[in-house]
Amino acid sequence: MAALDWSQCPAVESIPGKVSGAWVLKGTRMPVSVIFENLKAGANIDEIMECFEGLDREQVEAVIEFAARSLEAPVPR
Repeated sequence: MAALDWSQCPAVESIPGKVSGAWVLKGTRMPVSVIFENLKAGANIDEIMECFEGLDREQVEAVIEFAARSLEAPVPR
C-alpha cells in the first residue's frame, strides 16, 4: 500500500523539531496518527474531540476525508 502524501492535505503540517517532524493537525501538536488510532479503537469524532481538547472539528474531518479520497485514487504502477 502506498503512503499518503500528507503534504497535499491543507489541514496538516510537518515541521522539523515539532513532534519529531510527524504530520500534525495544523497549529497543534496532535499527530494525525492519533486520529486514526482512536477511530480504530472504536471512537467517533465527537469522542475524539472530547478526549483532545482544543481540536478543530473541521481539521479532524478534513484529515479523515483526505484519507478516504486517497483510497479512490488509482495506484501508480
